[in-house]
Amino acid sequence: MQLSDKQRKGERIAVYPGSFDPVTFGHLDIIHRAAKQFDHLIVAVLNNSSKNPLFSVEERKELLTAVTRDLPNVSIDSFRDLLVRFMRSRNAQVIVRGIRSVTDFEYELQLASTNHQLDDGIETIFMMTNPKYSYLSSSIVKEIAHFQGNVKDLVPPEVDRAMSLKYTQRK
Repeated sequence: MQLSDKQRKGERIAVYPGSFDPVTFGHLDIIHRAAKQFDHLIVAVLNNSSKNPLFSVEERKELLTAVTRDLPNVSIDSFRDLLVRFMRSRNAQVIVRGIRSVTDFEYELQLASTNHQLDDGIETIFMMTNPKYSYLSSSIVKEIAHFQGNVKDLVPPEVDRAMSLKYTQRK
């Protein structure tokens, strides 16, 4: 994804990285709130080779594009390198991370400190997840959907349909 000259000159650009496998209402809560804080928010899908994802990177990008289409300052991208390198390539200054619990904070603090060590021009901001989503994770959603449980209150309709199709194809 290439940013325009306008985005390169003086705009506050943030990156919200994650696997988003699948994107949940908790993720969308952070995306909507972060989009209000920055001129441009890049939701960056991590291609994590150590995980066995349900959706391919391209499928996750398509789902994210569909569920963020109402946010004009949000774009979807992916990366497979160090986050700080990706950020430099996009002229981004801030990493956005959602925090559900103290356990999340401890892990995210380690990542933030490491990223700051790698590039002291990049800052991390933590956004507390809306309490109604504090229990929600992609892993939990996949587990429920795998056993044909109802995930309609956990993910957008596009994601619910895609998950149903994916699990039907796997059987």
